[in-house]
Amino acid sequence: MKRFLRSAAIQAVLALAVTVYIELLIRTLRWRIEGRSSVDLAMRAPEGLLALFWHGHIAQGIACRPLLADKPRRVMISLSRDGGFIARAAERLKIPVIRGSTGRELGDKTRDKGGTAAFREALSFIRSGGVMIMTPDGPRGPAEVLPLGPARLAAAAGAPVFLMSVASRPALRLGSWDRAEIPLPFARAAVFLEGPLPAPAAEDAAVARARADWERRLRAGRIRAEAAVARRGSRP
Repeated sequence: MKRFLRSAAIQAVLALAVTVYIELLIRTLRWRIEGRSSVDLAMRAPEGLLALFWHGHIAQGIACRPLLADKPRRVMISLSRDGGFIARAAERLKIPVIRGSTGRELGDKTRDKGGTAAFREALSFIRSGGVMIMTPDGPRGPAEVLPLGPARLAAAAGAPVFLMSVASRPALRLGSWDRAEIPLPFARAAVFLEGPLPAPAAEDAAVARARADWERRLRAGRIRAEAAVARRGSRP
């Protein structure tokens, strides 16, 4: 079955299906958005930045594409075979990709799985003024554990960071490691945006503090977003 799902033809079909579904979500989700004014300012500014959200909310995260306005954007997708159709779908959705690790190997030469090249490409892109989008607990978890890689990248780029905490209801909850949530069309959706958070200093201790703080904020934000969409009569 895995070989079948990883064939080029099947991945092309999956990518097309994901693209069509995400475009449907962009048009139909009923959003409640908090913190948008800061994001709008950042999208108009020439400086680059880093945007993070949990892997289990990829569908909602990509459906937030309109928030990016016309600012150049890229998303980091792992080099794994399973990441192939996601990368194709992202390209179809006008979000170019950088292939490499989004997790522990990012910038770590001792455990390189494309991480060093991805780090350099992402760093260059942020410095050119783009939005680098990452799901830091991907590609294989643990879920909602934020590694050092994104904080290292922000420190090297001197770039501000935005955290995106999203949830939706009704939604399908998959049995995957990341407890992936797939919203249904016309679902209520909430996104809580935090930032701009300053880039940490390059020292190890500062990077570690930023990592822990961002993880805590993203976990708390997810709980808050879930509560928002769960309330009866909540409005977008």
